[in-house]
Order: sequence, then structure tokens, then C-alpha cells
Amino acid sequence: MTFSIVATDGIDVGIAVASKFIAVGAIVPQAQAKVGAVASQCYANPRLGSLILKLLESGLNTNDALSKALNEDSDKEERQVGVVSIRGDAIAYTGSKCSEYAGHIVGSGYAVQGNILTGPDVLERMARAFETKRGELVDKLLDALSAGDAAGGDRRGRQSAAILVLRPSGGYLGLTDTYVDLRVDDHPDPVAELRRLFSIWELTLLNREDPNDVILKSSVASTVQRILKGLGFYNGDVHGNWDEATEEAFKAWAGLENFENKIRNDDKIWGSVYRYLINEARRRGLLIND
Repeated sequence: MTFSIVATDGIDVGIAVASKFIAVGAIVPQAQAKVGAVASQCYANPRLGSLILKLLESGLNTNDALSKALNEDSDKEERQVGVVSIRGDAIAYTGSKCSEYAGHIVGSGYAVQGNILTGPDVLERMARAFETKRGELVDKLLDALSAGDAAGGDRRGRQSAAILVLRPSGGYLGLTDTYVDLRVDDHPDPVAELRRLFSIWELTLLNREDPNDVILKSSVASTVQRILKGLGFYNGDVHGNWDEATEEAFKAWAGLENFENKIRNDDKIWGSVYRYLINEARRRGLLIND
């Protein structure tokens, strides 16, 4: 009772999914960095995902891995599965007992699949959005999911959505493979809410800033000192020189606001982080005319 997309760009692997089903992200998506991704839905059997990933890791291609896994499932006609490997080969399966409209589309590096949909245009628009969107895999997955949702999605309505993207050492502080992992478990507009959550995740955790969106610390030292003094992070004078005390106060603030991934060790601040600081200062009444 779901529509989803599994995809890779050869480095990242990921899944985006939405459904009129509580916490779809807890059941449908499974992935492994450097291996692939699987969406198991329509009376989902999560064991299929685990098995397929093991088979892909062992060297099987997606066709053989999916066939072998389905042959071990006596209820395979009730299942729907999408699979993509890190090599970019994709495949999907829609069992004969999946509720209409049910189907799938397989393209280069991706597969979209869904059941109990408003119609085939849900999948067609998802595939088109994925193929035409520029950006990282996460951007393409979100656009595809939004396109499916806008086309009608699950004909029973909306409830939950999720996105999972893995990148080798691409997660928090480079210590995990989890590049993006977000779930909306119960919401009247879950795909829109998922995009809102991603905007926060991107701001605080993802290192993909525009290299030109930077501000010289020396040009904003007075403003930063004044704000950090008002927030209780800086105890020195507002003298306009970005000294060690200012740097330490800024790092302390950034860490508290979960920007530790965005701390630079040069003479610049990311524009996104500076704007957040300014907006926070205005919200607290620390800046009025700046």
C-alpha cells in the first residue's frame, strides 16, 4: 500500500517511500552502503530485503538476487519489491495479487514501484522527475517522491513517508554511512513534512554548501561578538577583531546548535550558518536594525 523509489548514482544508494500506512519507513526501506537498496512493500516481507542485500554483497546481480529471494517466499504473489545495486543495475517485481493500481518502472540506476495507486501516472511522473532532476541522489529521490505524491500517490490517502540515503563514511562526522535518514510516521501531508525536515538536516548536518557562500570572519567580527555576548557565549569586549576568544565562543555556540559539521578552520564562516546566527539573534531581540 505504498509508492517508492530505489536508486543509486554509483556512490550513494537510497530509497524514498510514502504510504497511507503508519511509519512506512520502519518497514519498507533497507540499504547497505557499497551494496545496494531494496524496497519491500505490499504485505511487505522485510526478510526479502535483508536476503537480497546479502546476495548482492556476495556478488549476485539484481535479477538473480531477487529471483532467489522470491523463490524462498511462498507468498511472493502478494509482494512488491524494488532493487538496485551499487553498480546501477535495477529490477522490480509486482506480484499478481497486489491491489490495483499496481506496477513498476525500471530505468538506469533506479526502479519505482507502487500499489493501491490512483493510477500509472504516479509512477510515470516519479520516473520522469528522477531522470530530469539535477543534484545529488537525495535531491532526485525527494523530487521523485514529491512528483508521485502530486500525481495522487496512494489512493487511500496520506500518512507517512521516509528517505534513507547511504554514502561510505558520509554520515555524522564521517563516522557512519548514513548520509540522510528521515521519517515522518504520521502526518496529514507527510511528503511535504519530509522535505521540511530535510531542509533542517541539510542546514545542520550536510557538508554541501555553495563554495561561494562564505563570509570573512573579519568583516562580521563586531556583529558576531555582540550576538554571542548577548547569548552568553562571549565575555570579552566588542572590539571587532576575530581573536581566539571570539573563535572559541563561536565554536561553542555552533556546537550547541548542532553545527559541528559546519565549523571551518580558516578565516571564513559558511553563509548558511551566519544567517542562522543572525536570525536567531533577531528572534531573541539581540538585533533590530542590523
